[in-house]
Amino acid sequence: MAGFFSKLLNKFSRSPKIDWDELEAELVTSDIGIKRAMALVDEMRERRDIDADSIVNETRETIRQAFPSQPAPLPSAPDGKPTVILVVGVNGTGKTTSAAKLAYLLTGQGKRVLLAAADTFRAAAVEQLENWTTRLSLPLYKGRPNQDPASVCYEAHEKALREGFQYLICDTAGRLHTRHNLMEELTKIRRTIAKQDETAPHATLLVVDATTGANALSQAKEFHKATPLDAVIVTKMDGSGKGGVALAILDEMKIAPAYLGTGEGAGDFEAFDRDRFVDQLL
Repeated sequence: MAGFFSKLLNKFSRSPKIDWDELEAELVTSDIGIKRAMALVDEMRERRDIDADSIVNETRETIRQAFPSQPAPLPSAPDGKPTVILVVGVNGTGKTTSAAKLAYLLTGQGKRVLLAAADTFRAAAVEQLENWTTRLSLPLYKGRPNQDPASVCYEAHEKALREGFQYLICDTAGRLHTRHNLMEELTKIRRTIAKQDETAPHATLLVVDATTGANALSQAKEFHKATPLDAVIVTKMDGSGKGGVALAILDEMKIAPAYLGTGEGAGDFEAFDRDRFVDQLL
């Protein structure tokens, strides 16, 4: 949503009279969701102290306050076992890249992290993760070509338990969220991992592409049916995406963003910060 607030300022500061319908339309196109857009306009409309110049600050502050002040930390597994994180999402969102970058971020914090390449039916996905782990010197567990993804996660979990890793990050297949059989596979992965630790997986992170707008909300709803989501990773914030869908997902599903992908580099990945998000990225 880079430039969104300056666009509002330029549009509404030129006229002493506020066109509320136009403001609502602008907010809807920012991907924050129709409900949030309508609520924002209704709230400002009722206030007598609102003028065209103050619309931007009011909108910015309302959006800022909607997000939690701090993202929820990743959970910890009991009894010193590895914390298991499933990274899910449709193809093309930056899911595999995000899994690698998250592992790199945690490693930089002094954690021992194992990555599992569970997208076994797409050789390019395994190769992509291999390239990342080689480049970043991260340990990787990969199964055989076309091996059942649930068994890959199970074997990786065995290795993580045996070798004392603190985190296991499973990069699952890029699912088309409308394909029921692929969603069933996610459910199977959860059941299989729980055989060695009934509390696992401990977090499921959905990767959404900021450029897909409202469609990312539909993806979140479908994935949530197959595997309860804990948080969202919003990628491609450096592109043409507005990023407002993070607010739409929060409003509709009470699932907050945890991380942002802000570029192509390994370090272009950061914990969500609402002030930075609103001030610099929106």
